[in-house]
Amino acid sequence: MAGQVNHDYHILPPSIWPLIGSISAMLMLGGLVFWMHDNPYGQFISGAGLIGVLFTMWSWWSDVRREANSGDHTPVVQLHHRYGMILFIASEVMFFVAWFWAYFNASLFPMPIEVMGEVTELVTDPELAATVAQWPPKGIEVLDPFGYPLLNTLILLCSGTTVTWAHHALIHGDREGLKKGLWATIALGVLFTFIQGYEYGHAAFAFTGNIYGSTFMMATGFHGFHVIVGTIFLIVNLARAYKGDFTPKQHFGFEAAAWYWHFVDVVWLFLFAAIYVWGSWGAPIH
Repeated sequence: MAGQVNHDYHILPPSIWPLIGSISAMLMLGGLVFWMHDNPYGQFISGAGLIGVLFTMWSWWSDVRREANSGDHTPVVQLHHRYGMILFIASEVMFFVAWFWAYFNASLFPMPIEVMGEVTELVTDPELAATVAQWPPKGIEVLDPFGYPLLNTLILLCSGTTVTWAHHALIHGDREGLKKGLWATIALGVLFTFIQGYEYGHAAFAFTGNIYGSTFMMATGFHGFHVIVGTIFLIVNLARAYKGDFTPKQHFGFEAAAWYWHFVDVVWLFLFAAIYVWGSWGAPIH
């Protein structure tokens, strides 16, 4: 009787993964620092740390999956998982706020360029200021926002509908609809990534050398990384669907992936409107 469970909480057994994950993250960060300082061992240390982080993620989430299948995820536990996912997405939002902040700071208050061979620190003449400080910077040819970026916008919007289709199919017990919806969403995510990679390869500006390229590729590239992570997230859920995981009443793993994917969709809409359309307005198109 003393060991009988009389509450809705799940008491976790001792786990080694937090320790291994922390050590691996420290190795990855330290290796990156060494790598940036041209240390010959930096990339190997960072690579070892990355492998440790990925192994920790796989093993830890495998434990969570086993707990779910054994009935340990009570409604209270599932609710707290949802709170955790909401907080995680909120932290991701703040990452993008930083990139948007950097872009708007550079675009709304552009730095003066060279005038007559000298850098003008302060320009009080409005007409002269218009020729000195401009956005995008003089000489930059931007990407056509209504070409590949618009196509990628439509692709992500369609992927939002397909993942919602998969979710509704799961809720109504339609396993085939769940699989088809996930397959379609994954295909659209991969297509988005390839198109963005092609776009980067044919851009007339580079990541380094100018503030426009740095802020543009940092914001859009960080989003592209999230699309790749979200696609992997959905692939894992597709594999679990084929194994018979998820029920109409218990499918937090899928729900978290769907939330993450919708978050990626919404961020892209802001990126498209602010960076591709507004940020390139009036500039020569490559």
